[in-house]
Amino acid sequence: MKNLKLSWELSSNLQLQSPNEVIRCTAFDIEQNRFFFASSDNLIYTLPISSSQNEESHGLSSVIETVGLDAGDFITSMEYVMEKESLIIGTSSGDLLLYNVDDSAMEVVGRVEGGVKSISPSPDGDLLCIITGIGQMLVMTHDWDLLYETPLEEHIEDTDTRDQGLHLECTPGSPATWRGDGKFFATITSTPNSSHKKLKVWERDTGNTHSVSEPKASMGEIAEWMPSGAKIATVCDNKIVFFEKNGLERNSFTAIDGIDATIVNLKWNCNSDLLAAVVRTKTYNSIKIWFFSNNYWYLKQEIRYSKHDGVRFMWDPVKPLSLISWTLEGIIKVYNFIWISAVTDNSVALVVDGSKILVTPLSLSLIPPPMYLFQLRFPCSIRETAFWSKNSKNSLAVSLTDGSLSVVELPELDTWQDLEGEVIHVELCITEDLSSFVHLTWLDSRVLLGVILDPTHTNSESPKYYIQELELGCSEDHIPGSVTGSGFDANVVNKLPVESTVIGLVSNPVKKRSAFLQFNGGNIFEYETNFPLHERSNLRFSSSCPWMSVGPIEDSDAFLLFGLDNNGKLHVNQTILCNNCSSFSLYSNNANQTITHLILATKQDLLFVVEIRDIVLGQTEVKYGNFLPVVITRKNAEEGKKFIQIWEKGSKILGVVHGDESTVIIQTTRGNLESIYPRKLVLESIVNALVQGRFRDSLLMVRRHRIDFNIIVDHRGWQEFVKSATEFVKQVDNLSYITEFVCSLKNENIMETLYKGYISYTNEENGTLGGQSKVNSVLLAVRKALEEQIVEGPARELCILTTLARSDPPYLEEALERVKVTREMELLDCDGLERKRVPSSEESLKHLLWLSESEAVFEAALGLYDLNLAAIVALNSQQDPKEFLPFLQELEILPVHIMRYKIDLKLRRFEKALQHIVAAGDTYFEDCINLVKNNPQLFSRALQLITDPTKKKQVLEAWGDQLTNTKCLEDAATIYLCCNNLEKALKSYRSSNNWGGVLTVAGLMKLPKEEITQMAYELCEELQTIGKPSEAAKIAFDYCNDVKNGISLLISAREWEEALRIGLMHGVEELISDVKVGAVECGTGLIAEYEEGLEKIGKYLARYLAVRQRRLLLAAKLRADERSINDLDDDAVSEASSSFSGMSAYTTGSRKGSAASMSSSATSKRGIRRQKKKGKIRAGSPDEEMALVDHMKGMSLTAGAKRELKSLLGCLVMIGKEDMAQKLQRVGESFQLSQISAVKLAEDAVASDVVDEHTFVLEVYMKKLRKELLQSEEFFWQSKVFVAP
Repeated sequence: MKNLKLSWELSSNLQLQSPNEVIRCTAFDIEQNRFFFASSDNLIYTLPISSSQNEESHGLSSVIETVGLDAGDFITSMEYVMEKESLIIGTSSGDLLLYNVDDSAMEVVGRVEGGVKSISPSPDGDLLCIITGIGQMLVMTHDWDLLYETPLEEHIEDTDTRDQGLHLECTPGSPATWRGDGKFFATITSTPNSSHKKLKVWERDTGNTHSVSEPKASMGEIAEWMPSGAKIATVCDNKIVFFEKNGLERNSFTAIDGIDATIVNLKWNCNSDLLAAVVRTKTYNSIKIWFFSNNYWYLKQEIRYSKHDGVRFMWDPVKPLSLISWTLEGIIKVYNFIWISAVTDNSVALVVDGSKILVTPLSLSLIPPPMYLFQLRFPCSIRETAFWSKNSKNSLAVSLTDGSLSVVELPELDTWQDLEGEVIHVELCITEDLSSFVHLTWLDSRVLLGVILDPTHTNSESPKYYIQELELGCSEDHIPGSVTGSGFDANVVNKLPVESTVIGLVSNPVKKRSAFLQFNGGNIFEYETNFPLHERSNLRFSSSCPWMSVGPIEDSDAFLLFGLDNNGKLHVNQTILCNNCSSFSLYSNNANQTITHLILATKQDLLFVVEIRDIVLGQTEVKYGNFLPVVITRKNAEEGKKFIQIWEKGSKILGVVHGDESTVIIQTTRGNLESIYPRKLVLESIVNALVQGRFRDSLLMVRRHRIDFNIIVDHRGWQEFVKSATEFVKQVDNLSYITEFVCSLKNENIMETLYKGYISYTNEENGTLGGQSKVNSVLLAVRKALEEQIVEGPARELCILTTLARSDPPYLEEALERVKVTREMELLDCDGLERKRVPSSEESLKHLLWLSESEAVFEAALGLYDLNLAAIVALNSQQDPKEFLPFLQELEILPVHIMRYKIDLKLRRFEKALQHIVAAGDTYFEDCINLVKNNPQLFSRALQLITDPTKKKQVLEAWGDQLTNTKCLEDAATIYLCCNNLEKALKSYRSSNNWGGVLTVAGLMKLPKEEITQMAYELCEELQTIGKPSEAAKIAFDYCNDVKNGISLLISAREWEEALRIGLMHGVEELISDVKVGAVECGTGLIAEYEEGLEKIGKYLARYLAVRQRRLLLAAKLRADERSINDLDDDAVSEASSSFSGMSAYTTGSRKGSAASMSSSATSKRGIRRQKKKGKIRAGSPDEEMALVDHMKGMSLTAGAKRELKSLLGCLVMIGKEDMAQKLQRVGESFQLSQISAVKLAEDAVASDVVDEHTFVLEVYMKKLRKELLQSEEFFWQSKVFVAP
């Protein structure tokens, strides 16, 4: 579905030397792109041909050379021999001349009898096939060595055709046609004594006949072999017939209408996809161009000439869409065509086929070509079309090859199905004299703007193009729903000359009666009615773009101008968006038709869907790169969501179906139409419908495209959907669709998972609402909406059961309650209205079993304590009766409470089981105790249910035993106290080392004083053993009256101030002396350890900086060698990351800090300690860098060490050791400050790529942090008396 459009046209005039001189034959030089023309006066004209529309060929002068021939002799054939860089010329007398173009030297190279009718070089230029006037065929090399000579026709015996031919005048004839590879060539020959002709295929090397076709009475003299070699085109009557190499006829098509028309020339383009012919009629000559697709030949273009022009043509040998024509008077024209999509912006296919337009509304149905919905027939062939569709009004303007104009109005698109199969004849407009439009577009529903070529143009000084604005009127009343193809008249209201070549024209969508024109080179001008053209430099393309489109965007009065050049560069305004684009289209899902997406296909057969806002914001390079193919791996799986791989090479985008259809239509090289529904467009359309509140439309799109139903809930958050559930059910109004929706719900936000890479998502509402999850909340809202909006009926009841069964967890008991009500009505044999509104219980059960696991439904039925219902469920779920019947029969004979107890145990509903076993009476108390023992979480509930004090005491004691077994000794002791079991409470406190609880319970038990004292000594020893000397000292003072041992324990606990206070309180000098000596020794030890720690911090830090510097140098070297860990696979990355950071680079990751701390305790060495499990620092090891940092972090002072240090400073001052206290505080302050500064320095060095020896200095960091740290809680242990200024 594509049309052939004339992009631009160039013309030139040979200026023949005499009035009666005409062009006889031509030749073409591919290398220098020049034409040679031989005239009837034996003159050779050399004319360079422009290679593009940027050159004005009519301004180039031609070179004229005279060929000296005998009187009466004339040139009959001429070809250019590239190897000789000369022309080979054949004359009517049989002379073969070699004319050197550059030297103007003429050489006679041979002579043939009967004259030369045609010369045909092989595709490789090695051979020449010459046909003479007497029917002989000579094949020779370009060095004039004759390979063979053979007659074209089989002659009848005793007939001397040679003598007959010598007396006839030789005239130009049809040359032989070569296959593309040069291995075969074909000619048209006559049958002796008959008017029939046949096609002969010859072998190149031997000259033998390879095949001969059946003779045909009406076969013409023209044969043209397709360059690809597939078939040979010939003319028979009014048909073009195709033959295969073996001489068999393949197919044909009718090329001309009427008996007065003849085909005199036939040529394939170099791509073998276009076939052109010169057709001569009584009134005019024309060049017709056909295109083959889907086993059908379309007439795509017709160019008309005067009957006296004697037009001839040839295709450009290297440009498949460039055609060169010339007339007898020497007027040369170059036509450059482009393929454009036949699909309009509103998805209507208008396929041109001669004088017909085959109409297919793709938005209604995808009819495969060459079929169509209906056709529009015009008086003559179509040159250019323009389609208008807005506000349900559809108009088509057509410029015809004879210069006339036709307009047809069509009804609304939705009614076109009624036109199926119709042939609608369209009449001409009543107009002034017009020329055929090169470009045509609508400015308004009754205003056309077109570009025509100046028909009077004769020299380079005259304007070449005109812009014409036409207003349309219609004398006939338009009947709604019908087609109006007559009664239109067109008046030219504005006409502007244009000096340059116009290659594109589009209407301005944001301004009335305005359009954009593109001139060669990419310059953009804007046309406005009653205003001169003005250039829009802000829209200029960097090169000529034959394919141009414009679309409005959401911003008011804003638009984007798109252009695609021949090199695949897609331009947007002044920027280049893509460098490898093959085709593109614009898509809109907005009601106001503003474009929302750009659809483009690349030369690598990738389809991209680009959001317009990304283009406006300049984010395309970030999101889509260069639109190049990407190898999809596990690492970049999200990249695969950005494009679609088109499965057939060379496919092109024809158009799109806007709105909810979300369709991209492509056509393969074979001609087949394919619809693609890009996931991105589909999701955008669904979300757009949901935003507009069109729930039914969105649900239908979800079902049609197999999208996850959760998008309906998740696009704005399920909390918002719950509010709209009633409207959703009301709009959908289809219980099957709602059931399908309900069954698809899941507790997952698919906008953040499944569709994250396709569509932008900003909603952040997650979690639960009132303790309800997404699934349960949505199903509850839908269930309520069903009950409110849908009339009662079996289908509604099944849908409600579905919402209950699909809840998370399933509400099967509630569902079975509804089934139970139905079953009770059935048992009562109710035939009323209520019974008819619900499905049968069996149908409901089967529905639940289909939705849920049969075992879960069976257990839910048991949970209702309805054994009959459970039996029905078991039977419908195809369970073995031998398994469930004995169990149910056993339950049936039990008392009610015990039956329910047994069921609850089976279903592990222990709290309900407890309630039922308690209600069963005292007989089953032992079972009750066993139940709570096996399920300890039931103890508190059992205490609430049991009222008998004796039984409650037994429950409490059992609970205490259970807590004791689980080592919850403090709680066990409390429980024992509640049941007045003091012995077990004392034992629990003793096991938990709670000396206060032990001594308190001992007092409650009224134990003798001696026993309590003995117990106190034992507790004192135990506490001292487990490292709690401070608590042991308290027992020694309070219960043992042992002052000496108590002070000794306080010294061990490093509670210096308290020990000194107790010693002074009792006035024992010996004890006071022990405290003083211990304090002095401790202070001396700490001073030494802090000084040692300062030295170690300096060494660790220096080593760390050295290792860090080496790592950075090594990492820089690796980067220089372009070695990247990102090239490894996922498994290698995890292995290499550690070795890379440990051996050759560095890591910014943090490790678990050391538990070692500066402390002073009775069971561990005071001062600076390392974590024992960490091991030694090994120089040069992979972990050395981080090990050094860990060790420096581990040297920090703990909170306990700081408290002991504060107590020691106070004690030293009290005993008169102010100097030692001052020194201890100074050294401790220096140590702590240096440790914190060193860690900060190391952290900063990790984040830096350069280790500056002047920046990373410990003294600098200490000076910078000192003031801030000394005022913080880290230094609360200091005494302000000893703080240095």
